[in-house]
Amino acid sequence: MNTDTRSGHLDIDGARLEYRWFGAPHAAGADIVLLHEGLGSLAMWKAFPGQLAAATGRRVFAYSRQGYGASRPIVTRREPDYMHVEAEAVLPQVLEAAWIDRPILFGHSDGASIALLYAAAHPNGAAALILEAPHVFVEPMTIASISATGPVFETTDMPAKLARYHDDADAAFRAWRGVWLGPRFRNWNIEAGLEAIACPTLMIQGLDDEYGSRAQLDAITARMPQARTVMLERCGHSPHRDQTEKVLDLSRGFIAEEAP
Repeated sequence: MNTDTRSGHLDIDGARLEYRWFGAPHAAGADIVLLHEGLGSLAMWKAFPGQLAAATGRRVFAYSRQGYGASRPIVTRREPDYMHVEAEAVLPQVLEAAWIDRPILFGHSDGASIALLYAAAHPNGAAALILEAPHVFVEPMTIASISATGPVFETTDMPAKLARYHDDADAAFRAWRGVWLGPRFRNWNIEAGLEAIACPTLMIQGLDDEYGSRAQLDAITARMPQARTVMLERCGHSPHRDQTEKVLDLSRGFIAEEAP
């Protein structure tokens, strides 16, 4: 059963999380669930959810995690295990509340890491994974790139731009940057346990990604030999924005073959 209310809020552990469905209400096949990046939100996906629904013929579900978009603000400091909490505690409740069973998880950056953690904790919980720029350990280049965002946020119109996608852009930015640059996060690593993931997996990364290298994907395929890797030219950290048509084509073909 799935009520497929087009948009609204889900109450998860006292936090109101905004969500929206895209695509035909009664589309067949596994639903696709979008998991946004560390500074993303439902709105920041822009036109992509609708494009993905049209390309694949599937329903697409997107939501903003707590502290992002129009979801409830964060009320405590974000801890280094925040992605584990999202994957193991929050996401299962979101899927249950939205009446979603064995979805295709499409994660970007932090969202891709959350997808991996969910699939590792729930080996039968996902039909397939599509991962854009996943992180499984902390690279020096990631820390350097995130460190560089501080002066940009303070001296440019970056806060105004983020405010288009977040009710509290300042809190969203500082929570994301603070946890990644905190000394306790330097040893964060989720490689252990990836062997438990057996579902089909497609990984997409830009060759010009300033937040992570191919080493992330190599670490994943070392433990998940079924994972396919695609590196895209003229593409940075957000393949669905930089190479939209290519990502749509890859997703359509992968889903048709692996999750028909």
